Amino acid sequence: MVPLRSISIFTFGFLLLFLCSSSAEQQPFAVDGKVLELDESNFEAAISTFDYMFVDFYAPWCGHCKRLSPELDKASVNLSVLKHPVVIAKVDADKYSRLASKYEIDGFPTLKIFMHGIPTDYYGPRKADLLVRFLKKFVAPDVSVLNSDSAISEFIEEAGKNFPIFIGFGLNESVISHLAVKYKKSAWFSVAKDFSDKTMELYNFDKVPALVALHLSYNEQSIFYGPFEEKFLEDYIKQSLLPLVLPINQDTLKSLKDDKRKIVLTIVEDEDDERSKGLVKLLKAAASANRDLVFAFVGFKQWQDFAESFEVAKKIELPKMIVWDGDVEYFSVIGSDSVEDEDQGPQITQFLKGYREGSVIQKHIISDDYKAFRNSMFLIGALILVLVVILVSMMMQSVKEEPSRVQVDHPRSSTSLSEAREALRSGDKEDKID
Repeated sequence: MVPLRSISIFTFGFLLLFLCSSSAEQQPFAVDGKVLELDESNFEAAISTFDYMFVDFYAPWCGHCKRLSPELDKASVNLSVLKHPVVIAKVDADKYSRLASKYEIDGFPTLKIFMHGIPTDYYGPRKADLLVRFLKKFVAPDVSVLNSDSAISEFIEEAGKNFPIFIGFGLNESVISHLAVKYKKSAWFSVAKDFSDKTMELYNFDKVPALVALHLSYNEQSIFYGPFEEKFLEDYIKQSLLPLVLPINQDTLKSLKDDKRKIVLTIVEDEDDERSKGLVKLLKAAASANRDLVFAFVGFKQWQDFAESFEVAKKIELPKMIVWDGDVEYFSVIGSDSVEDEDQGPQITQFLKGYREGSVIQKHIISDDYKAFRNSMFLIGALILVLVVILVSMMMQSVKEEPSRVQVDHPRSSTSLSEAREALRSGDKEDKID
């Protein structure tokens, strides 16, 4: 007979072993500064384990992904030691297609930050040091409370130049807390409780409450004195998320995705030219008075393919102004298509007046897909013509040899518009993904 004491010790040991193994199964991940490699079996467990997780959806053959990988390794070490650590993980989205489909991955690398399990697209810098600074924002308080001039300076220094910064001088944090949560992925928010006259002079406001918006990378700031009802406050914040005049490139173009305003786009010959810089200053003045519109510019020299989408070619006189809906439609203003070198300010005013009065011509951009489709139609037409010529020649030869037995199957094109488009997409899929 086995003693009761032995049974108890055995049972206790078994339970202890079971609990330890269960705990190990429930906590398979560690914050140790290493990049996690996830798959379909453990991805959901990972995003539920960590409050903040930065995920790189990559493909092994992608050159951009290969260059990004060592930057993530370096950033992961620094992000793991934060008070609220950010864990970096990777998923081979080319292999694990169900995850790629679930999170709408259509290119590599695609980067997302998961905050309490909720994904947000990441369009920030990819170098390790900048990535760390950028991701710190996501674990910072929704609204930082600043109690001195030095705290204000430290907050601005820590925030960096990648996001606009909002500082509410003399505002209670409850006034902007809801909007700070709503726009956290797009800007830094703070309130200053105590500050000196010197700070008021530095940020150029003369009374409180005042909400100051800073765009350090563009050396811009604006001031809002109210009213501080949520509708007016949100309008100001939304309009201040972008600089007065946005330079268009492949990175900044993404920032227009969530903005519903029409875009006054000026196409210049070379955005680095002194004449173009002078024109941008005039556009900033116009933007200040027309905050219901986004003002932007692009250099033909810097991004020719983009400019050509708006019927701009080397022989077209520049600068040219149009109003773009951010998608496939744009408007030319009758009589104000180009901007002459002299008296450009009044010309900008006349352009905006013509647009608001409806004196416009509506057009559609020529997208790369449409260009490719159009070119493919030319090729298909040429191919059909060659086939017809060959078949006619064969038919004539057959008539000469056997005149009583001629039977010709006339060729016909059964390729639909959608099929042709699909063929084009499949032909350039890899380039499009990478």
